[in-house]
Amino acid sequence: MPIQVWVSILSLVGVALGGGLSYLVQASVQRRADRVDQRRQAHERAEARRVERLELLREFIRVAQQAERAAEDRDGTAAGKASALDVLDGLWVCERMIHVLFAPPLHALAREYVRALDHVVWQEPEGVSLWDYLQKPKVAFLAAAREELSG
Repeated sequence: MPIQVWVSILSLVGVALGGGLSYLVQASVQRRADRVDQRRQAHERAEARRVERLELLREFIRVAQQAERAAEDRDGTAAGKASALDVLDGLWVCERMIHVLFAPPLHALAREYVRALDHVVWQEPEGVSLWDYLQKPKVAFLAAAREELSG
């Protein structure tokens, strides 16, 4: 009888050890899979944010170009003023979105560029061409945007 008891006890111990090891391996594999999944999700979120930021910059540059065109084509008519207001509204919206999605230094440069555009849409810059007046804030913004996206 004692041999049968020992065999049964050893058998139970073997089953318990096997089950415990199996559980530990499965838990370890699950943790690794969870970590891989979390990294993948983080990468996907980062890529989605990058695409969102790139689209915002593209829209900002497009609307800024429209504002430059509105400044060049300024005619003083009610329709011209309404069109310029629409363009500037879109530009200010983009500027605020840059404030939300980008670091403060880029937002400050975007704001400076928008203010310069706003100024030239409504009045002729004194003593300098429109292009020269906008060159410094535009180039500073574009350089900072490139740096922000590459960093």
